[in-house]
Order: sequence, then structure tokens, then C-alpha cells
Amino acid sequence: MKILVTGSNGQVGSCLVKQLSQMPEIEFWAVDRTQLDITDAAAVAKLVNDFKPHAIINAAAHTAVDKAEDEVALSYAINRDGPQWLAEAANSVGAVMLHISTDYVFAGDKQGEYRETDAIDPQGVYGKSKLAGELAVAAACPRHVILRTAWVFCETGNNFVKTMLRLAQNRDELGVVADQFGGPTYAGDIANALIVMAKAVSEGNQSFGIYHYAGLPHVNWHLFAYEIFKQAKSQGLLDKEIHVKAITSEQYPTPAKRPANSKLDCNKVLQHFGIQASDWRAALNKLNGYL
Repeated sequence: MKILVTGSNGQVGSCLVKQLSQMPEIEFWAVDRTQLDITDAAAVAKLVNDFKPHAIINAAAHTAVDKAEDEVALSYAINRDGPQWLAEAANSVGAVMLHISTDYVFAGDKQGEYRETDAIDPQGVYGKSKLAGELAVAAACPRHVILRTAWVFCETGNNFVKTMLRLAQNRDELGVVADQFGGPTYAGDIANALIVMAKAVSEGNQSFGIYHYAGLPHVNWHLFAYEIFKQAKSQGLLDKEIHVKAITSEQYPTPAKRPANSKLDCNKVLQHFGIQASDWRAALNKLNGYL
């Protein structure tokens, strides 16, 4: 089996490279933005036609939520146009297109967990550009899997876990938002889910469409931070208690509005592919890798 991975230096992309490197039965080609500009339709078409993968996993994205409010054209180029060119190229060689999306396609005001069939209503440029990417992928390649996730973290890149650990080095108290809820998701688990889905489809599973994949149990950012510091102290990475003060979203204003509810229902991906929700607490067992 041959897999093309884009966005190889990102959180999910780096985890995909690590895992695929341990699978001799899979031939893969991983590219970052310096090796392939996914917004260049001709470059995408040539690379895909040359490699002729069985699956394309697009882990490239413009994920700077606040910057996206000012970088509108760039957001749509990377989050909509690039996925479209990749999906068109995938369709041309008969490959399945696997694309990562986000909880930001929802308004975030629902009570309970969001299902794949719930109404979409993105509130900012990032969410709108990611939704446009979903629609472009679905239109360009019938054999597609769109995986919406949330609150991604791992040992590489910029994420909440690394930020909390960094701030804890010089702070004894931190104010963390407590009125936004979701499921922290380990990027390594996302990568594993994508590989499992790619393999299943190559072996005849025809369950194409949109899926939700995130972590359990659901928490707010305040409780997530508390657990990070608790684990860091128990692992000897912190020699002090960090007081985590609960604050509201209004007390921590950002250029882009964050969803109050990012809880994703992950039953569909379990039913169709046997993939369990991400265990984010287990991913905090070795926090030295985040420093």
C-alpha cells in the first residue's frame, strides 16, 4: 500500500511519519510545505501522478485561529484550495482522500455532543475556511474520509499542553478558561485512526464520509490544565503546586471566537472502523517528551 502524507512537520503529520516508519508493509511519501505547496494545483497533480498513492492523508492546514481573522486569503488557500487540489488528484489516480477537519465548523452553542449530521455554522474565518475545505474535498473525490477533531496536542508543535508546561516554569498561578468544553485529542491517536481507516478502505471498507474523532472524557480547559500540572508534578517535572484559577471567556478575549461546546460524538467512527475515542489522560503519562 502507498500513502502520501502532506503537512509532515505538523502535529498529526509528524505522528503519521513516526508510525508509518514502523510499518514496512506501507510505502509512504511524506512532504512538508517546502517540498509541496498544496495551493499549487499543478505541483500537486504532478506529485500525485508520479507517486500514484492508494491513499492521500492531508495533515496540512492553516491552524492559527486568531491570525486567520486577518489572513483570510491565506486561510482559504491552505484550508480550501489545497484540499481541493489534493482531492482532485486523488480522484484522478483512484486514491482515497483522507482529510482532517475541526470542531470549529459548528457554532459551539449546542447542548450535548455534536454529531456528524448536526447543523454546521462556523463563527470565524478558520472554521469557515475548514468547512469550505470539507465541501471541496467531498465534491472533488467521492472516495473521501473527512475526520473532524478538536483540542489537538502532542510532543511537537504549538499546543495547550506545551504552553501550560512552559508557563509553569516561571508562574505559580495561572488563569485558565473554564466555560469552554471539549475533548483533548492526542495527535498520535489521530494519526493511528487515519492509518486504520486508510487500510480499511484499501481492503474494501466503503464507509466514506464525515467522522468525528476526539478525546474522552470531556473537560473544560481549566480542568485539562489542572490534570496537566498534576501529572507533571507526579512525574517530577514540577517541584511546586500551580494554582489554576478558573476564568471566563470574557476575561480572556481573543480575536476569534472559540466554541463554548466542542464535544464531539465519536460513535460513528467506532461503529464503522472500530476506532475508540482518544484517551488523552494516557497521553500525559510521559510529559518529559513535551519539554
